[in-house]
This record gives sequence, structure tokens and C-alpha cells, in this order.
Amino acid sequence: MSARLETLKTTLQARLGSRLIGMDEILREVRLEVSAANYLEVMQALRDTPELAFAGLMDLCGVDYATYGGEKGENRPARRFAVVTHLLSIQHNWRVRVRVFAEDDGAPRLPSLFHIWNSANWYEREAFDMFGIFFDGHPDLRRILTDYGFVGHPFRKDFPVCGHLEMRYDPEQKRVVYQPVSIEPREITPRIRREANWGREHA
Repeated sequence: MSARLETLKTTLQARLGSRLIGMDEILREVRLEVSAANYLEVMQALRDTPELAFAGLMDLCGVDYATYGGEKGENRPARRFAVVTHLLSIQHNWRVRVRVFAEDDGAPRLPSLFHIWNSANWYEREAFDMFGIFFDGHPDLRRILTDYGFVGHPFRKDFPVCGHLEMRYDPEQKRVVYQPVSIEPREITPRIRREANWGREHA
């Protein structure tokens, strides 16, 4: 571990203490986990504490852990939906990654970071649109990538690959109409074509 990361971890532990659920290092970055109850307080401290000074929110995304770890044998987290935030301190030249789980899998919601970093605005709208995670206190929480009449949240693991609705232009009504998807679900297996003597010249 580099001296820079060791300094960052020591400072984070000293300033945040019991408000952290966990802290580790992955891919030469420090990752924190906090509870939903302490989320806003911790994020405010990460920005406003001079020794940390994480002035920039670089990214925020939703995660659905519904089928996580099944093939690798890893344990699935107790909660399904999480938000991961990447912060940057230009003053100290270091980064930190923060993960927080929503308490309710049926209606996941977390406090908005918009009033701490206004760059969270469109990121939180995307997480709402794609995963259905609500952000309390967001000034304009509406869909950003899908249509206003879209049903469901496409990045959830239980969302069907072909969706629920399809859109087409109806020449009789002279407008775009929505209807149930008419494509039958199917599995496509690629065909591998090889010459008859493929591989034999090296045998």
C-alpha cells in the first residue's frame, strides 16, 4: 500500500470513525461503505473537512445486486439496491469510492446529494430512470434517458431483455402508438463454421 493511501485511510478513520460500516482498498482506490442513515452526514464531511476536501463528485451510479455472486460463489449482499459515488479531491490529489445500500428493496430511496454537489443532478436522475432508486430532496427527479411513458427500469436484473412495450408509427391514426412487445423471446446460439481439416495441420 502506498504512503498516500495509508494517509488517506488514517484521515478517513479519524474524521468519520463509527459512521463508517467498512473501509478497504480496491484497485489502488479507497472504498467506503456507509449506512443510509449516515449517508448525508458522511458525504458532507468528505467535502467540508479540510484534511479531506473532496470537492468534486465525478460519478454516481446505481447497482442491482439481485443475482450477484451466484457463479463465483460470493455472498450476495443483504440489500439489493446500492448507489456508488466517486469523489475527487483536487487539493490533495486523491480519490474515494462510497457505497450505500437503500433500506427497502421494494421502493429503494436515499437522500439526494444535489445540495452538496450539484453535479449529482443528472447522475441521480439516471439512477432513478434505470434502477428506480428515488432520491429524497432532488429538485427535479424525472426520467432522463427513457421516454416519459416508459414502464419499468431497464437496468434492473428482473427487467425483460426485450422490454414490455414497443413503439411504432400508425399511419391510420397518424401518430406514434405504444403496444405490447410482439417479438417472441428466443435464444440465439451462434454457429461456428470451420473447414474440414481445421486444426489437423498442427496435429
